[in-house]
Amino acid sequence: MKAIALFSGGLDSTLAMKLIIDQGIDVLAVNISTGFGSTKDRLEHMQNMCDQVGAELKIIDIQSEFLQDVLFDPKHGYGKNFNPCIDCHAKMFAVAKRIMEAEGASFLVSGEVMGQRPMSQNKEALQTVLNESNCEGLLLRPMSAKMLDPTIAEQNGWVDREKLEGITGRSRDRQLELAKEIGLADFESPGGGCLLTDENFAKKMLDFIKYDKFEVRDIPVMKFGRHLRLSDGAKLVVGRNKEENGYLQDIDNDKFYHVKTIGVPGPHALLSKDASDEDKELAKKVILTYCKAKPQNSYTLSLDGSESQSSPYASRDEIQAFTIL
Repeated sequence: MKAIALFSGGLDSTLAMKLIIDQGIDVLAVNISTGFGSTKDRLEHMQNMCDQVGAELKIIDIQSEFLQDVLFDPKHGYGKNFNPCIDCHAKMFAVAKRIMEAEGASFLVSGEVMGQRPMSQNKEALQTVLNESNCEGLLLRPMSAKMLDPTIAEQNGWVDREKLEGITGRSRDRQLELAKEIGLADFESPGGGCLLTDENFAKKMLDFIKYDKFEVRDIPVMKFGRHLRLSDGAKLVVGRNKEENGYLQDIDNDKFYHVKTIGVPGPHALLSKDASDEDKELAKKVILTYCKAKPQNSYTLSLDGSESQSSPYASRDEIQAFTIL
């Protein structure tokens, strides 16, 4: 028998899979990518977790589907920031159900813990997700199973309910105990796994959609750098360190120019291609202000290969009026 697990890479979803695998069921761990999961590549970590518990890993990209169906018009609204958690979970379960049917699996598994997140994982919200995704009875939540109604897998005897957990609330004591029992190593500390739950990321999103249509190709732009909105409405993204500069250099998005300094160490930047001449000049001054450049001197910058001169502001305080984050 086979089950499909929605797998985040976190401790709860890893333990949930282990509880099912220990009952002799093959588990396919499906990580469903909306594009907003992290600024770092977590593939190696997720593979490590799956290897430790004996699950196969598969990554499913639903970025286009997520933007079209969920992000900008969630039926159940947003959380504290730009996070449509209930609609997002429902979408993921609906996608997992499609995979279940394609793989010939018998049921779904999730690492959700009832009450761990007060808005999206209370009992009512957990049921709403089942209703919206048409997964009633199919989705087993092993970490809180004893506190929830039995699922088809339990009713049919595929899974022994007594070997599942009844965890509720935000304490992770039982999870840490289970991890120790099975010898699970290198698991992540709890944290916000979705960028959309972050207040600062939400500010960047709200600013972007005020001026432009948001598309899948824009997701990487949102993940890195200082974000500024210039006088005539152009978007400027300035790398904050070597790592971010590298990410920004690799972005291929024809909405943006690539801008860099020449002859003086400085950040890599992206600038809206519809920037006015005034905003282009402003962008160059902003970029140089983040260099070790002197206001009385002139420096060379390359804007998509076209070189020109500019000077920095005397103080970074002069940039604050344009800064989103």
